[in-house]
Amino acid sequence: MKHIPRKRFGQNFLTDRHYIDSCIRAIHPAPADNLVEIGPGLGALTLPLLKILNRLRVVEIDRDIVARLERDIPPEKIAIHSCDALKFDFGSLLPSPETGGEGKLRVVGNLPYNISTPLLFHLADFAANIRDCHFMLQKEVVERMVAEPASPEYGRLSVMLQYRFAMEYLFTVPGGAFNPPPKVESAFVRMIPLAPLPHPAQDEELFGRIVAAAFAQRRKTLRNTLREFLSVEDFATLGIDPILRGETLGVEEFVRIANFCAGR
Repeated sequence: MKHIPRKRFGQNFLTDRHYIDSCIRAIHPAPADNLVEIGPGLGALTLPLLKILNRLRVVEIDRDIVARLERDIPPEKIAIHSCDALKFDFGSLLPSPETGGEGKLRVVGNLPYNISTPLLFHLADFAANIRDCHFMLQKEVVERMVAEPASPEYGRLSVMLQYRFAMEYLFTVPGGAFNPPPKVESAFVRMIPLAPLPHPAQDEELFGRIVAAAFAQRRKTLRNTLREFLSVEDFATLGIDPILRGETLGVEEFVRIANFCAGR
């Protein structure tokens, strides 16, 4: 039976063989990898991965696709987690005698664009358990992920992900490579958790609140956006100009502000 893409799940299935092969080469899977795919869909990446891996884990919310996977793929080759990836405990997939994989998680997927940002933040919570991630995302999102300070794309997402990951924009994918074709271009990105963190925050929740405040009103200066956290004297102590805007600060400077506040 033909599967009709569901808009509520953000389903745009990768169909172009050239880009499928490019994704698999970038992932470079090995048979014993402990690899999990988010949103296997109709199997564009799933089937090539299964030719290499001893066993693959998948997280899929669409019950029709789950039924298709159960019908077409032997259970010894695939473990299906039928649930919402935003609520899934990826830490539960760490090696055990039953996993059939080795080492930290490798996470891949053509992520639904309508939940990509919250899903990236959710996965960041499991960074200590992850070896690497390879994701297809909206090009605009990937540009924001890898953006440098003082660039138009740089923002909260840039800082929060760059705090925890080294990221690489791998290649662009046109809308015509998908069915149905999205109205935007996509991009494939590699994310590798930083270990140890080069700039660790003493209080990561406080760090996140400070970054969110700095970008909540992009046109305003730090003196205004961080008024809750810093006085004019505090800016002087930190050596940060209060008339700058949030997009001019790098990860290290945001962490320095957070640690200063945490230490008081």
